[in-house]
Amino acid sequence: MNQTTITEGKTMAVISYVTVIGLLIAYIANNSKQNQYTKFHIGQSIRVWILSIVISISLGLLNSLLGIYFLEALRWLPFIFAIMGAVNAYNGKLTKLPFIGTIGE
Repeated sequence: MNQTTITEGKTMAVISYVTVIGLLIAYIANNSKQNQYTKFHIGQSIRVWILSIVISISLGLLNSLLGIYFLEALRWLPFIFAIMGAVNAYNGKLTKLPFIGTIGE
């Protein structure tokens, strides 16, 4: 991927990691431009927010049905991944996120 593509797509790539609304904004903005750098980071961001939903539902069930509360720290995992992705996007890297970066390829 050339440097021009990365430079042009960097802002939307970072925005895609800032909440689900940022993901939607980046997706809609990139729909007409089709920037491959932004597209890569949108894909990574989708994985982060799906993970967030899965963890929230799973922990909610564990807490309410079984009274298991010691796994609550896992709620921070998607936010850590989002920060990692945003930093990678800002630095112009095409690094996949650990554990979830290759899911669904």
